[in-house]
Amino acid sequence: MTPIVDEPDIMGEIAACNVTNDIFALNVPEISGMLVFLAIPINMPIEIAEGILIGIKNFMEKKLNSQVVGGHTIYSAWPLTGGEASGFAQKDDIIPKNGVKNGDKLILTKPIGLQAIMAAYRVLKDFPDFLEQYSQPELKKSIDFAIKLMTTSNQDVVKTIHSYEDFSFVHAMSDVTGFGLAGHLEEMLQHSNLSALITKTPSITLSKSLSEELGYSFDDCTCHETAGGMIISVDPARTEDFSDKLTRNGVRNWIIGEIDKFKPRTVRVSDDVQNVEVSYL
Repeated sequence: MTPIVDEPDIMGEIAACNVTNDIFALNVPEISGMLVFLAIPINMPIEIAEGILIGIKNFMEKKLNSQVVGGHTIYSAWPLTGGEASGFAQKDDIIPKNGVKNGDKLILTKPIGLQAIMAAYRVLKDFPDFLEQYSQPELKKSIDFAIKLMTTSNQDVVKTIHSYEDFSFVHAMSDVTGFGLAGHLEEMLQHSNLSALITKTPSITLSKSLSEELGYSFDDCTCHETAGGMIISVDPARTEDFSDKLTRNGVRNWIIGEIDKFKPRTVRVSDDVQNVEVSYL
C-alpha cells in the first residue's frame, strides 16, 4: 500500500493491520508471523524506512503477540508497504467468504468513510482553506479516529467467534478494504443466486459530507477502505446474541442489512438507508 499518513511508525502499524486482517477474515485466531515487503525510493531518508519497520514490529509484538519473521526490500520510485502473514487453524474452523444464505443478517464491525477522511487529512495540510467550512477540531477528531480504526486489529472479532463451541451460525465473512463495503459484499455473493440489501451505513463523523465535497462514492458504499472492519453474514436467529457478545468483548458492531433473492449477485443500498455517524471505537 502507498503512504496515507506522514508518520512512518503509524504507517507501519496501518500496513501490519491491513495485512494481518486478511488472515483473521478466514477465522484464524492467531498470527504466527509476518513477512514484510518494503519498497523505498533511493533518496528517501533511512529514518523513514526504519520508522515504518518499527511500526510494523510494534504492532505485531504489542497488539498481536506475534512477530516479524523476515521480509524483502527493494528500491522503487514510490514507497510501498505490505507483506504476507500466516496462521494456523483447523480446516473445519475456516469461515469462507462466499457462504452466505438467504435471510442472513449482515454485521459490520467498523464504520466506513476512511477514504474521504484521509483525503481531508492531506487537504488540511496542503490546502486548508478548501475545507474552511468545516470545524478544524472536528475534522482532526475524525482523522484521529480514522487512524485509530486503521490500527485496531480484527482479531477480537475472531476470538469472539471462537468463544462459541459451535459457531456454524456464522456463514460467511470478509474484511472490508480496497473494494469498499459494496465490493466486498459482491465477493461474498459470488457463486450464488443471492443478493444483499444495505439498510444502515455506520460511518465516521463527517465522512459522508466530505465524500460529497471531495467526489468519493459514499452513497453506493463503493468508497475504498483501509484495514476496515469485518462484514459477517449470520443466521438471523443468532444475530442479536452474536452482536451483543461482540459488544461485550469490546467490538462495536452494527446490523447493516440482509441477504435476499432480489437479483443474483447484486448489492443495493436501500432508498431510506439510515446513516449513523460514529466518532469513537
